Amino acid sequence: MSDEWKSADAAGDDAKSWQLLEKTLLASVQEQRRSRRWGIFFKLLTFIYLFVAIALLSPSFDLKGGAARSGNHTAVIEIRGVIADKEAASADNVISSLRKAFEDANTKGVILRINSPGGSPVQSGYIYDEIRRLRGEHPDIKLYAVITDLGASGAYYIASAADSIYADKASLVGSIGVTAASFGFVGAMEKLGVDRRIYTSGEHKAFLDPFQPQKAEETQFWQGVLDTTHRQFIASVKKGRGDRLKDAGRPELFSGLVWSGEQALELGLIDGLSSTSAVARDVVGEKELVDFTVQESPFDRFAKKIGASVVEQAALWMGFQGPVLR
Repeated sequence: MSDEWKSADAAGDDAKSWQLLEKTLLASVQEQRRSRRWGIFFKLLTFIYLFVAIALLSPSFDLKGGAARSGNHTAVIEIRGVIADKEAASADNVISSLRKAFEDANTKGVILRINSPGGSPVQSGYIYDEIRRLRGEHPDIKLYAVITDLGASGAYYIASAADSIYADKASLVGSIGVTAASFGFVGAMEKLGVDRRIYTSGEHKAFLDPFQPQKAEETQFWQGVLDTTHRQFIASVKKGRGDRLKDAGRPELFSGLVWSGEQALELGLIDGLSSTSAVARDVVGEKELVDFTVQESPFDRFAKKIGASVVEQAALWMGFQGPVLR
């Protein structure tokens, strides 16, 4: 019996040892998890701290959402790159910049510094209309457009709303036209033996589909849309430029051609050859320039770098693109 008791005691000691070992291992795992969570927390806290520090030290950061100002100045607003929604040169950004510039008590003149190939007729139209509204609301503040390398199509649409337009003698100016581009893959699909199956509710719902043959009546309809947009463009330019346009009846003036600054001056598309600093000094009379351009936050710039709009790019690749002023 003593041997049996000894055996039972030994078994009990082994069970207790295993339980103790199990508790020790569980405690170790829990401690590792806690340590990992705290590590992640402190890394995240460090990242946020560095992000905020960079934002605060960024020259474009302003707690009041405006530019640094000191006395009378000429306000400058950049229109750079494609004019489109969600881009730097979107109507929202440009209009917000314009309003801040006109409402600043020390602004003596506003310069739109333009370097853009054009873009959305809708976005360009929004900016054009707002410029004319602000000019009427603030008649003492003149707005000048200064074209640097390129002021074409939708960019010129916007410029035509200014009191005066200036450019360099070698700038490219004009391109008063409308385009809508796509591709046709019908022949390639036939060679590959691929059938296109598309289901729509509406006879012309898929008329921009690049994988099916074009129809004459749909092509004619789409051309009518572009012609209407073109007429609107021409009317806005004539309204903005008025009698300054020379030979406004010349068909090539509104054919989509682009001219050098020197040629544009002869045609009345611009009013003079000059630069931003020269216009501020000699025309506005205030050489100090203050940039009112809405700046993207560091977070927005970071987000744009790490994420691309797959849906938008796919839509463009598939050929679903609206009219563009280019």
